Amino acid sequence: MPLIQITMGSGRSDEEKRELLAAVTRAAQESTGTPLSAVRAWIVEVPAAELMIAGETLAERQATGQRH
Repeated sequence: MPLIQITMGSGRSDEEKRELLAAVTRAAQESTGTPLSAVRAWIVEVPAAELMIAGETLAERQATGQRH
């Protein structure tokens, strides 16, 4: 049973997260041959103020319109 954890900065919509989880789940099923019902995937969100990218927090980048 594949167990897939996606760790990402907060700020994505529920629909974006659902689409990501669905795509990752399908990819795991297709590449391993595991039944879709046996694939597990979840997202762990890191608060934007606690994730640093190139010397700026994600919150700072989001404030200037950058998503990542």
